[in-house]
Amino acid sequence: MLTKQQKKESVDQGTKKIQESGALVFAEYNKVLVEDFKKLRRELKKAGADLKVLKKRLLNIALKNSGVNFDPMTVKTQLSTIFAKGDLMSVAGLVHKFSKDLTKAKKGEFAVMAAYDLAEKRLVDANEFKVIATLPPREVLLAQIAMMLTMPLKQLMMTINERSKQTQQ
Repeated sequence: MLTKQQKKESVDQGTKKIQESGALVFAEYNKVLVEDFKKLRRELKKAGADLKVLKKRLLNIALKNSGVNFDPMTVKTQLSTIFAKGDLMSVAGLVHKFSKDLTKAKKGEFAVMAAYDLAEKRLVDANEFKVIATLPPREVLLAQIAMMLTMPLKQLMMTINERSKQTQQ
């Protein structure tokens, strides 16, 4: 049982973490081993994020203090919160992969309930989070756009090249 002082510190720590974050990810979990959580924490640390498990009531107070519109009390099982310093894209892929790998290996359940983009001050539901998580990285998207823009020019150059070969014969 936590003392009143410990609860206050927990709420203050949660509020501080929220204010330092660019995005939050709320995931419910069940039967996840400590080793798996350690692995996820290491990966998140590389991405500038942190995973914490706060009591739902205390997290609710911290969220309200920070103006975040999400009610953790609606989650039936245990809830973990990922505090990302960057935007949602910085952790979405990692979290999605972890969840998928865990389910595939039958090592427990880890499902994203929602996420909150603090920059835009908007709640992202689980389906939208999955779409964001499965997008290719920014560099790949930029390369695809560049290829789409240069393709007509390449085709034109090839056509001109073929025409010039035909006229020279």
